[in-house]
Amino acid sequence: MDIQTIKNRYDIIGNDPKLMLAINKAIQVAPTDLSILVTGESGVGKEIFARMIHDNSTRKHKKLVPVNCGAIPEGTIESELFGHVKGSFTGADKDRKGYFEEADGGTIFLDEIGELPLSMQVKLLRVLENGEIIPVGSSTARKINVRVVAATNVDLLAAIRKGHYREDLYYRLNQISIAIPPLRERKDDIVLLFRKFASDIAEKYQMPLLRLSDDGRQYLMDYPWYGNVRELKNITEQIAVVETERVITKDILSNYIHYVPDEKMPVLFHADTHQADTISDRELLLKALSMGQMINEMRGEINNLKHIITTLAQQGVPLQGDMRDEPTFIDGENYYQIESPHHVSPQTQMSKHGDHRHEEAEEVEFQDSEVVENEPVSLVEREKAAIIKALERHRGRRRPAAAELGISERTLYRKIKEYDIDC
Repeated sequence: MDIQTIKNRYDIIGNDPKLMLAINKAIQVAPTDLSILVTGESGVGKEIFARMIHDNSTRKHKKLVPVNCGAIPEGTIESELFGHVKGSFTGADKDRKGYFEEADGGTIFLDEIGELPLSMQVKLLRVLENGEIIPVGSSTARKINVRVVAATNVDLLAAIRKGHYREDLYYRLNQISIAIPPLRERKDDIVLLFRKFASDIAEKYQMPLLRLSDDGRQYLMDYPWYGNVRELKNITEQIAVVETERVITKDILSNYIHYVPDEKMPVLFHADTHQADTISDRELLLKALSMGQMINEMRGEINNLKHIITTLAQQGVPLQGDMRDEPTFIDGENYYQIESPHHVSPQTQMSKHGDHRHEEAEEVEFQDSEVVENEPVSLVEREKAAIIKALERHRGRRRPAAAELGISERTLYRKIKEYDIDC
């Protein structure tokens, strides 16, 4: 089967040399039983390549079972992958097959393999080496015949250096590697994809077709597309449905996508790279929360100081002059009297200026005072509040929210369930 036929069958748009190389490689290795590691950023279409490999293999008449390793809670992942027997844990009222047994004779697609816990990495390696699974609660191994296609958007070699991923598992999965280029490296394909998505939605909803102006075309090609093909598809559909104008210009596009040059993006700096690598996800989140609490406390202290200065001004205490002498506390009153060569008592000021003292005091205002919001008291509440705010800022998208919080998507998923956050 030639590449163009494959592209038409799986609705792949683009002629970029790196994309064509990835497709050609997938077709060549499909008939083998070698384990394949598909790498690429989120949204580039890694699952399409898994289907392509399965459909062109000798296992095409059996199941392709997709598994998102990052979406399964750590406490149940072993049962999900390898199954369990009745009575193995609370709620196990009958035997249940795992994903590997469901895929017996076919292909299992392990997406987000970089999110797999270390404890499960050991067990997965044993399955790949021996072709045997042991369900939870059982002591009997079961033989399986499964072809593994894994995918990740994580730099596994960097994870190995940090001790977060097993090197032996990496090389067992990576018998064949297929790298899918991000959309920003396929600039000529961006306009083709836009036209395809615009055509699809125009046909679906019986509406006029979108067209790009010259500046709109350039704006699309300059945008970095960190969400890749998935982001481009969502943006195109939004514009097609919302906009009445059918010629899409740069000004229209800027209402939906906001291009920030890479050199203007904030950069995190760590003086001690090794130390930064060893900080856990929870520690990073707690550090961020502690910093927020420190800033909040400083705001409170500044506001208190402003309140004291305002009170002193209203009571007639001079705010300028020679402050070399020590302040003295007068008769238990709630203000300090400044003893200095130029000091004039409140009584003297009253006699000299009369009601003008109040007019002067009114001029001492602090328009930049900030209202300090009531922050959650407990650490758990602050952690939950930080997660909710991050999710709101990113419209419920977990990956960028997790990146902002400095934790993995798997940890964020667990926290959402733990705190029962509706997102």
